Amino acid sequence: MTQNPLLASISSLIDYAGVKPEHIRPAITALIDETRRAVERAADDSLPATWEAIVDPLEDASEKLWRAWSVAGHLNAVVNTPELRAAYNECLPIVTEFSTWVGLHTGLYEQYKRLKDSSNFAQQPPVRQRIVDLALRDFRLSGVELVGEQRARYAEISDQQAQASQKFSENVLDSVDKWSLHVTDAARLAGLPADVIQAAKQAAEAEQREGWKLVLKMPCYIPVMQNAQDRSLRHELYRAYATVASEQGDASLDNSPLIEQLLALRAEEAALLGYGSFADLRLETRMADNAAQVLDFLRELARKAKPYATRDLTELQAFASEKLGLSALEPWDIAFVSERLREERYAYSEEEIKQYFTEPQVLKGLFHVIEELFNVNLRHSNAPTWHSDAQALEVRAADNTLLGTLYIDLYARNGKQSGAWVDSERNRRNIAGLIQTPVVYLTCNFSRPQNGKPALLTHDDVITLFHESGHALHALLSQVDEPGASAFASVEWDAIELPSQFMENFCWEWTVVQAMSSHVDTGKPLPRALYDKLLAARNFQSGMQMLRQVEFSLFDMSIHHQAQGLSMQGVMEALNAVRQEVAVLFPPSWHRFPHNFSHLFAGGYGAGYYSYKWAEVLSADVYAAFEETAVAGPDDTRETLNAATGQRFLKEILAVGGSRPAAESFHAFRGRQPSIEALLRHSGMAEAEPHL
Repeated sequence: MTQNPLLASISSLIDYAGVKPEHIRPAITALIDETRRAVERAADDSLPATWEAIVDPLEDASEKLWRAWSVAGHLNAVVNTPELRAAYNECLPIVTEFSTWVGLHTGLYEQYKRLKDSSNFAQQPPVRQRIVDLALRDFRLSGVELVGEQRARYAEISDQQAQASQKFSENVLDSVDKWSLHVTDAARLAGLPADVIQAAKQAAEAEQREGWKLVLKMPCYIPVMQNAQDRSLRHELYRAYATVASEQGDASLDNSPLIEQLLALRAEEAALLGYGSFADLRLETRMADNAAQVLDFLRELARKAKPYATRDLTELQAFASEKLGLSALEPWDIAFVSERLREERYAYSEEEIKQYFTEPQVLKGLFHVIEELFNVNLRHSNAPTWHSDAQALEVRAADNTLLGTLYIDLYARNGKQSGAWVDSERNRRNIAGLIQTPVVYLTCNFSRPQNGKPALLTHDDVITLFHESGHALHALLSQVDEPGASAFASVEWDAIELPSQFMENFCWEWTVVQAMSSHVDTGKPLPRALYDKLLAARNFQSGMQMLRQVEFSLFDMSIHHQAQGLSMQGVMEALNAVRQEVAVLFPPSWHRFPHNFSHLFAGGYGAGYYSYKWAEVLSADVYAAFEETAVAGPDDTRETLNAATGQRFLKEILAVGGSRPAAESFHAFRGRQPSIEALLRHSGMAEAEPHL
């Protein structure tokens, strides 16, 4: 075999174009063996109890392993093939077993206790003290104090959870990829945007078929639900997406048994570690103190939002009846009717706005915001990527110092997991005085360019891109030299969304919108009149949107705040109970929302989905500081791109990563405890409750 790209020096970039499925198993097994030896050496109690003797050598070995595994996982998510999936799944059990073995390694645990108890611990830098404290906590939460049968069972649970989560993810991907609807009657496509129709035609042509191929990928699904005048077409796609990976489709892709298995395993894991529920276990590592605090927080948001949501729905029903002749508003009508109401009320459509947001100009605008706030530059790199869609960028300081590498992969395609996310391949680290820079992936699923024109983004797509850029910046602009305190390693999960949600706010600022808009045909920026309509519609149906997030979060806490697992029937009953408590919209009985909820069952958000709203309180309050320091801009606008405030945000939030608790970082930036007021104001809920 030629040289394995996954075994390249940690100091070099991965040759993605050269990575093959057959490289994965040899690389992972070799690196596990190397890291296992490093763990055993670090656990030698004859070593001096120093950072240099115990932690540094362990980091040297383990970062090579986790870099290779991160690359394998990323490729499995973005260019999934049967061969790649098989190679990844072949390694998953041995990686899980190794990770569990490290967490249960009593000798290594004792070494960290020696570090903590050493005479010079108090003289260590605070970041190293925090890493040791977090390591001791994580050892305990990894079952290191378990013995005998309990220890063996914990290891089995870890392996089974990893396998079940991976299978859940595969079932969703396969279920979405396999479903399509072939349309031969052009009349059924009435109302759809031209680029969506063109993409559907090209998809059919690729299979040597006449007509149009509709799929469940978001660049197709959302425009159909928002714009298709054919109600039966909306119903057909809605039902297909609502039953993804459920018992109502291919039995081999049904996630029901995996949901039951994961809930049972999580409850058993929590019980083994002495916790009453998986939620109690998870909250040990969060800003929130306990489940009761989270539930109170969510119910308070629901109380604030429900009057607005009720008003939103009443208006929608009245409009559907009076203007569209729909006496009964069905779930597959909601997006369509909402779009018509928004068009009438604010006199613009998503399709009209989309013409101004071409991908190259949006990226240019995003880079402008980053450069203005944080005094860095983003430049294209020739580093090899995994697909022609992907591109590499270098992030450089004002003095041209390399700060990190960012890979972006923006288009939807078969074999690519849906959604948007950021992950890191390599962390910043100081090695003998030389800085190893971070490497980060930013992945989205937008529509592709067509007919020689650039890709067009909806404003929601633009917000998604800015959101994910916030995550990326958290890793790329870190000044933390110890990987154990990097943002993704140790920032509390319910604070990790702060930078991402913060960045979303700039998508609504006039000067930013001007800089990142350029009409696909004329090149002109978004007109002020159209911007004013977009801004006026910012909180359109914000009550229903907030309740939806609260519903998801309460459901998550409900099924994980249990002493044991639940049957699928119990899961659906829990979901229905939450809806009865807070929802205003109720889907059909055949809807299988949990089966496609990858955040909970394959994405690490189990007992943590509330983090989005929790962090939104923080991010809205942080952005309020930019509003408070805004200066007068053109056309009676404010200019929130305040470099001085941006530098404070960089210094107190982004640069410190997880080197201190998130609450301390927030306080350092804001000078006080967080307040919910900015979130309510940004959501249009600061005024008195609406009359219903």
